[in-house]
Amino acid sequence: MGLGQLRVGLVGTGPWATTVHAPGLADHPGTTLAAVWARRADAAKELADAHGAIGTDQLDELFSQVDALAFAVPPAVQAELAVKAAEAGKHLILEKPIAADLAGAQRLADAVAANDVASLVMLTLRFSTQTREWLEGITRAGGWRGGGARWLSGALLGGRYATSAWRQDTSGGALADIGPHAFDLLDAALGRITDVLAAHRGEDDLWQLLLAHEGGATSTATLSLHLPVQPTVVEIAVYGEHGYRTLGRKAGTAGESYTALLDDFAAMIASGTTTHPCDVRRGLHLSSIIERARELAE
Repeated sequence: MGLGQLRVGLVGTGPWATTVHAPGLADHPGTTLAAVWARRADAAKELADAHGAIGTDQLDELFSQVDALAFAVPPAVQAELAVKAAEAGKHLILEKPIAADLAGAQRLADAVAANDVASLVMLTLRFSTQTREWLEGITRAGGWRGGGARWLSGALLGGRYATSAWRQDTSGGALADIGPHAFDLLDAALGRITDVLAAHRGEDDLWQLLLAHEGGATSTATLSLHLPVQPTVVEIAVYGEHGYRTLGRKAGTAGESYTALLDDFAAMIASGTTTHPCDVRRGLHLSSIIERARELAE
């Protein structure tokens, strides 16, 4: 471990943990992957051994080895364990959605606030250089009247995430998995989302939503992970007095985004800062949008 490196524990050993979190934490100059936790001790040990870390299935042992925790587990599991971690004084890197429901998200946000720990939500698109530059241009220009997000994918028809139980569950799916990304970017571009005006869930878990924003703008979101679309369609658009501007998604930028997140995370902890545009309160806001959409679609 390098001087001043943050000791981070990884909770989870699934595909996202092994391909993004573990190598990102191990390779970043400001962090070291100190421990890996999983319900299965052998899975934790296998991933930990690959990065020179400690593998464990015991939370007490995990907490004793780290300053912070990164989560790559289903939302319900994350919400339960992250509250315990916050109460133990550990800083948090959270996946979206931050909990399985709004009540769980509120408990987690309250625990983070009560224990004065830093938190960041892994909103992959938001941390990419491409997105940051696009949002800066959008903010400078102003005058946007509306926008939309389209995210159409066959990710849950096959491939490494198709066996993810929470994504296939009726409470998960596109709304919970990719909805946070879409809502976060529409919110950042057009102003805070204040209400879900309409929500419809059709076949193939196809969601259509109409959103209201502070300042009077409106936007739409079309989301599905069960459509055989190749390649995946990811587009955020805004329109107004300066025309029509779009943002796409570059393939293979998850690692770059995670590095940028870790840059911010290490800087927050070094400076004693616990607020960030993508902290746990952002996760709570996104959970409230998801909850409202579910209510309207029932």
